[in-house]
Order: sequence, then structure tokens, then C-alpha cells
Amino acid sequence: MESQRTFLFIGLLLVSFLLFQEWNSDYNQPANNPSAQTQSNAQTNAGQSDVPNSDIAEPLASTSASQQVISVTTDVFAVKIDTLGGDIIEAKLLQHAETHGSDEPYLLLGQFEGNEYFAQSGLIGLNGPDARKEGRPVYQSAQQSYTLEGDTLAVPLTFVDAQGVSYTKTYTFHKNRYDVTLDYDIQNNTANAVQVQLYTQVKRTVQDKGSLIDQSYLGGAYGTDEVNYEKYSFDDIQDKELKESTQGGYVAFLQHYFVSAWVPAQDQTNTIYMRLPTAKVAQMGIKSEPVNIAAASSATFTSTYYMGPKDTDALEALHPNLDLTVDYGWLWFISQPLLSLLKFLHSFLGNWGLAIIAITVLMKTALYPLTKAQYTSMAKMRALQPKIQALKERYGDDRQKFGQATMEMYRKEKVNPMGGCFPLLLQMPIFLALFYVFLESPELRHAEFGLWLTDLSSKDPFYVLPVLFGASMFLMQKLQPMTVTDPMQQKMMTWMPVFFSVFFLWFPSGLVLYWLVSNLISIAQMLIIYRGMEKKGMKVRG
Repeated sequence: MESQRTFLFIGLLLVSFLLFQEWNSDYNQPANNPSAQTQSNAQTNAGQSDVPNSDIAEPLASTSASQQVISVTTDVFAVKIDTLGGDIIEAKLLQHAETHGSDEPYLLLGQFEGNEYFAQSGLIGLNGPDARKEGRPVYQSAQQSYTLEGDTLAVPLTFVDAQGVSYTKTYTFHKNRYDVTLDYDIQNNTANAVQVQLYTQVKRTVQDKGSLIDQSYLGGAYGTDEVNYEKYSFDDIQDKELKESTQGGYVAFLQHYFVSAWVPAQDQTNTIYMRLPTAKVAQMGIKSEPVNIAAASSATFTSTYYMGPKDTDALEALHPNLDLTVDYGWLWFISQPLLSLLKFLHSFLGNWGLAIIAITVLMKTALYPLTKAQYTSMAKMRALQPKIQALKERYGDDRQKFGQATMEMYRKEKVNPMGGCFPLLLQMPIFLALFYVFLESPELRHAEFGLWLTDLSSKDPFYVLPVLFGASMFLMQKLQPMTVTDPMQQKMMTWMPVFFSVFFLWFPSGLVLYWLVSNLISIAQMLIIYRGMEKKGMKVRG
């Protein structure tokens, strides 16, 4: 019945509202703009409360006149490393703009608007240099700046403790890659064994994120040998700190379009932890098992840190489950093929807007048999309105007999009253899946179409698409045979284009483009189907 379609439209309207709330809370987060005191603050504070719980008391940060910040530049990064602890205290992604049209690269790690986001690592345990009572070590570097000129760039940092144990912490950067290799080389030059334990972690200011849909979110995630992917939000850490033992594993911090993750050696036992050393700061990291290094011998620890866009191929290459951090939610089985198809179409069309139009044409073509059944069913329902009205007059207030007689008539006339709902039901999950593609896929961030549409991942700046969408929806209603008789439902259907247009004002323009093109194709299909039915003598409109 027409009322069924009305309820479906209302459902889609509600879903659109929820998606708008999710998009607005996520997309309009404050930009990661570094303050003028980023470097000095990082040097002073980066080492405080940074060491995870170990067998001895947690030390305070040390300061030294030799402490400095090292700059590293590659084709994809502009990175700063603090020699206090050897932490990455800033990372700019040179191939991603901070905002659309900006020349400033995107600041992924650093200090911005009172928040901090660092990648940290060190050696704790009985003899670890990061577990000393006097504070974390200050490493020495042969250079203050490094630039990638070949395929790889090694940045070694050295430290020798009071007992003569030598530590070399080396970051290796790779051309056109967002993963960085961390190697710890320990040379025990003493006459006694030493015990150390590697930890790698992300330090992030706790932030509240109001959201009605827990999908694209700001928070932690991890994987173990038993759990492929599990989100662990700031609220989860506040309720209960995480501590999981696993073979291999990974830990990650997720945000809109980007992710950072530590992936340790997968052939060893590790402890994944997420904790709150202070009320405002969270640590998400991994500790290896303690290792004894015999006198006059050496050992090496290795881990990998990824800091960049949510590239499924690059993430899966580091860990078989790390690509799950590109979180498409429960519709992942639709979102992933949609993105693959969009990429394929973009590969030869060269424009994401054209790719969206092409994928819409393909979807509507595939759904054409159902669409034809929908409009045929609606036309037949309209043709039956006089008979339905006669049944109402015959049975009066006896709704049970009226319903039974109506269903018997539908059976004889071979009309499915729900036939008009199936195409809409199929389009809703496609629409939702495409929403999460826009929310999670960095390929579509700042994607251009043409003319005034310079960023398909943000709203239409002149609201042209939402207005055209509303007009197309209004035209569809005028062309469709109206079978609803209830005045309230008629008003709701009349105002539906206005409601949708208002909600779509703030939606990413790529989504509105998809729905507008879908409506235009539906109008063309509707005219073709109705013309064929009218040639057969069936009264469709009027």
C-alpha cells in the first residue's frame, strides 16, 4: 500500500538525519592546527608520564642542554623527532592538505589547540634506559635534519648509559610509504647481563566525541591472535584499562580518514595495553616480553609504525587484519565492493564525480527489473482504487472483512501491495554504504568534480544539488500515481521533498550527487514504463 511507502520514506528521512548528525560531529571536528609553541611545548612535556607501567616506579622526564628536535623530510612526511626519548612529536602528511585548497600539509601528529598526539617508544625493564630514576635518555644525533634522497632513509639516534651499555634507536623511512621501521640495537659492553623490554605506544589527549552512530569515531582499536579487530574508545579506557596478552597483534588510533598504528614482531608474545596515566591523556601501546642480554653480546628489537591515510592495501601489507581499521561498519560487505568499483571507474574516467554518476547508472540499471515491477504495481494499485472504494462502502467500519476482501482482490488481480517498496529498500543500504565510503576513504577526501563542486566530501557551497534533489523528488511524486487517500499522509508526502532537501544541505555533495542522479534516472525509467503501459490501454496517471 501507499502507506507502506510513506513509512519507508519516513525511515529513510530518519536515517538521513542520523547520518547528518554523525557526519556533522565527525567532519566538523577542530582542525589539527599547531600552536606557535608546538616545538617548545613538545620538548618540555613529551616525556612526562610517558613510560608504561613496568617492574619499577615510573620515572619523571629528564631535561638536558643537549636535547634537541630533529627534522626529517621525505616525499610523504615532514617529521620532527625529539631526542628526549627519541619520540616522534610531529608528523605532517605532505600529500594531504590540512583543509581543502590549503597549502598547509595535514598535521597528523603534534600539538594543536591544547591537544597532543605523539608516537613514543622506549626500553623499560630492569635495566632499560627509559626506566631510569633520573628520567628518559637524551639521544645523540649526527645531524639535526635529514632528507630522503633514495628509496630509504635511516635516522640513527645513540645513547650510552653510565654502565657502558650502548643503545642505537633507528627510524627507517621509505619512499612513497607511510610505514616507518623502528630498530633498537643494544650492545652490552659490560661484564653483567642486562634486562630490557621494548614498548611502543601512541599518546593522545582524551577527547569527547558526541555521536549517534558508533562507526567513524575518534579512539583506539587493537587486534590479537584471537580478536581480529576491536575498538576501544576513551570511555572504555576510563571504565577499564585494557591489558591483553597475544602472539603478535597490533594497536591503532583511528580518526576521520587517517590512522596511526604500531605493529610489533609477530613471532613473539606481546602485551597490548590502553591506559590513562592522567585524566586527560591516554596511552595505547604494546610491550614485548623482557629479554636478557648476556655480557659482551648484543640484541635487536624491531617494530613498525604506520602514520597516514586509511589505505587498505598498505595497512593489510603490514598486518593481515590492520585493514579492518578502515571501518565501514556492518555494511562493509557493500562498502568495500562499492569503493573498488568507484576506484575502477575513476581509473579511466579520471574524475570522482563522473565515477559517482557512472556507479549510479550501473546501480539503477541493475535494479531496473525491480523498478519496473514497482511502477507497474503502483499503476495497478491506482487502477484498483474504484474497487477499493466500493469495498469500503460495502463493509463500512468492519475493517477485518474489508482487509480480507482487499487482499483477495489483490490476489485475483495479481497485485503485490508491497511491490513498490523493494527498490527503495534496496537503495537504502547502498546509500548508507556509500555514506561510509565517503566517511572512511581518503581517496574521496577533497575529491573534485567540476565547476562549483571542488570537494565532494563536503557540502555543496551554494546548495545547488540539494535544491535540484528536492525538485527531482517533487517531480517524481507528481509523475507517480497517487493511491494514498489519508489527508495526513498526503501532506507528509507533499512535504517530503522539502524535508530531504533541508537535511541534504549539509551532506557531502558526492552523496547528494548520487541521489540526484538516481532520481533523474528513476524519472526517465518511470516515463518509459508508464508510456509502455498506456500504450496497452492502462490508465496510469490523471
